[in-house]
Amino acid sequence: MDPMENLSQHLVHNHNDMEDLINLGNANRTTASTGMNGTSSRSHGIFTIRFTQAWFDAVVPRETLSKIHLVDLAGSKRADFRLKEGANINKSLIILGSVISALAELSVGGRSTKKKTFIPYRDPVLTWLLKDSLGGNSVTTMIATISPTNVNYLETLSTLR
Repeated sequence: MDPMENLSQHLVHNHNDMEDLINLGNANRTTASTGMNGTSSRSHGIFTIRFTQAWFDAVVPRETLSKIHLVDLAGSKRADFRLKEGANINKSLIILGSVISALAELSVGGRSTKKKTFIPYRDPVLTWLLKDSLGGNSVTTMIATISPTNVNYLETLSTLR
């Protein structure tokens, strides 16, 4: 199945429209039971909000386009009976990490240190969709779920990496 098949774009008019779409997307995500979670997400979820602000100035009309990606990354589970599924999740997470590392090497103190470093945006759909939010004129905030307990040490370490 082509990963692009499940992408859709919708015009919304209010918060309720957006909430309905988020709920629909979450209902369509693949989940499975794991040792830590009865309904662990086995697929990534991306909800993108695009805003267009228009100014109709008498001299020069202009518009500003803004985009917010709300991304829920599937967990990187260790070997289980869903090995192929886990491998695909891990591949996209590893390449996302590679993209972030390559971008960090390119920009030290806000200045480019290398001219032609290859950034592997196109490998999985995940990095291709997030390309404009990872580099360029963007602000990125990441939130991670971690645990201070010893029993969750390896999972927390994996998340932080």
